Amino acid sequence: MKKVLVLGPAYPYRGGLAAYNERLTKEFQNEGWTAEIITFSLQYPDFLFPGKTQFSSESAPEGLKITRMVNSVNPFNWLKVGRMIRKNGCDLVLTRFWLPFMAPCLGTICRMARKNGKTKVVSLLDNVVPHEHRIGDKAFARYFIKSVDSFVAMSQSVLDDLRLFDKKKTAALCPHPLFDNFGEKVSRDEALRFLDLEPECRYMLFFGIIRDYKGLDLLLEAFADERFKSKNVKLIVAGEFYNGGEQYHELEHKLGLEGRIIWHTEFVPDSQVKYFFNAADIVVQPYKSATQSGVTQIAYHFERPMLVTDVGGLKEMVPDGKVGYVTDCDSGKIADALVDFFDSQRMNEFETNVAEEKKKYSWSRMVETITKMMQ
Repeated sequence: MKKVLVLGPAYPYRGGLAAYNERLTKEFQNEGWTAEIITFSLQYPDFLFPGKTQFSSESAPEGLKITRMVNSVNPFNWLKVGRMIRKNGCDLVLTRFWLPFMAPCLGTICRMARKNGKTKVVSLLDNVVPHEHRIGDKAFARYFIKSVDSFVAMSQSVLDDLRLFDKKKTAALCPHPLFDNFGEKVSRDEALRFLDLEPECRYMLFFGIIRDYKGLDLLLEAFADERFKSKNVKLIVAGEFYNGGEQYHELEHKLGLEGRIIWHTEFVPDSQVKYFFNAADIVVQPYKSATQSGVTQIAYHFERPMLVTDVGGLKEMVPDGKVGYVTDCDSGKIADALVDFFDSQRMNEFETNVAEEKKKYSWSRMVETITKMMQ
């Protein structure tokens, strides 16, 4: 029986990376692998983490062996973990790469792991070049890339970024699978009752940690369009602020949007995600830059129409006019599409198409792609 070690965020850490790693590890188990996760004893020093807490308030996922072992800022720890994995002799180390800050830690561990002549290292790339650039990003990314045998990117833009650093190593493209680990669909009525929302209103949803590049300001400007004033539509903003929310609340006041926005600026536990998506008529991602997005794949799971902007790999996942809209990064264009959605009553049409389109995004396909990269 082949063995895989997944190296990266997992419980007790929270967030999309942890949820993804846990779901992928279960898929390896489903397909006959011995699979476990090695996660962080220290992921980010507190001063580098802008949220309220890095840790989940939920119960540990069942059926997974998760070992907290990696200290992201201690080089002696990296060597220790690398030697342990090398001696373990597993067939595959699968490591995420999402932030250059993690490159020295993960790159050193992967270098050590490969020295046994057996273990292959495959990296699942979320980003190569980060959305918010810092000095040293390219050097760190280069150090990590040299430590890996092959790669799987989840969007063409990430694959293109990889080729800026390495043109020879094998790499494959496989879309982000469905985030189907947030429970089953619930009725709109149940979702609205849980969130204490008015059933006579229609709702747009902006979901996830609120960072500048995600374009919430564009969405607020779009929502201030005069055409919305005659519609019984409200905007739900669900997610923590990354750098404080003053600018968005000031914009809300400036645009006269008070009373039309429902702010839920606490981290949304996994068990509550289904209520936000099933309350929404459409999920809006007005990003100014992107690679791929887990929010898109949650929307697919709950069969919600989407609006995304034409950046990174987002349009690869959302066929324009079929499951939603792809627009320019322009508040006017975003407003035009959203007004069309409500005026043309396109929700049922898009929902039907989403249910069909989502069949492409299976976890088994991701495991198959990773396994091929081992060769």
